[in-house]
Amino acid sequence: MNDLSINLKGKVALVTGGSRGIGRAIAARLAEAGADVAVNYLRKQTAANETVALVESKGARALAIRANVADHENIHHMIDEIKNYFGKLDILISNAASGVLKPAMELTERHWHWTMDINAGTLLPLAQYAVPLMGESGGKIVAVSSLGSVRAIPNYAAVGASKAALESLIRHLAAELAPQGVCVNAVSAGVIDTDALKHFPNRDQLIQVSLEKTPSGRLTTPEDVANIVLFLCSPLAKQIQGQTIIVDGGYSILG
Repeated sequence: MNDLSINLKGKVALVTGGSRGIGRAIAARLAEAGADVAVNYLRKQTAANETVALVESKGARALAIRANVADHENIHHMIDEIKNYFGKLDILISNAASGVLKPAMELTERHWHWTMDINAGTLLPLAQYAVPLMGESGGKIVAVSSLGSVRAIPNYAAVGASKAALESLIRHLAAELAPQGVCVNAVSAGVIDTDALKHFPNRDQLIQVSLEKTPSGRLTTPEDVANIVLFLCSPLAKQIQGQTIIVDGGYSILG
């Protein structure tokens, strides 16, 4: 392979939770490489439309789709809409996330099931509905995880467990789908100062500690995550299967 540029022209991608933050950055980066993008959102239609405009400004086609990815029937309808509009799907980015931030001993059964369903449970039906649209040429599936899958973080018990389950499912899907030419991986990000971080009661402390312990000297950005996602969606990564790639400026290597 002599041409090392990443060209996704003619590819169609779905980015769940694509209206802002990491999802928007991923949608923009894929569009810059030539991919058309379906932007999934739940509540923020204005933000989703802004992401669509951003994708279109890169010269790609875009479609905003409202769907609750915690609901399997919603996922089914969303994939059908993509099929009707684009005719296929080559790249699935499972980015939408939610969860309850409380100490483990304060979590209710509802808290637990909601967090697990949205962060881990949604990937399975997404893959089941999306893979048939990828055809004989195969495709790419990338899920967005976090360091809470392997580290204990205050108030992060439910979310961390859900991300650990997500990464386990990535490995099993990779083993099962690799013979079909589908690459399945995850990207795990360090602390990123997005809207989601505002819900952490210890946000300021997390940011300060991360800055102090990150060798690169800065927080990870949504664009940093998008760059790794783009790589995993490219032909350069075709032999990477079932892996979780950490992008955190070196924070996790210091213990």
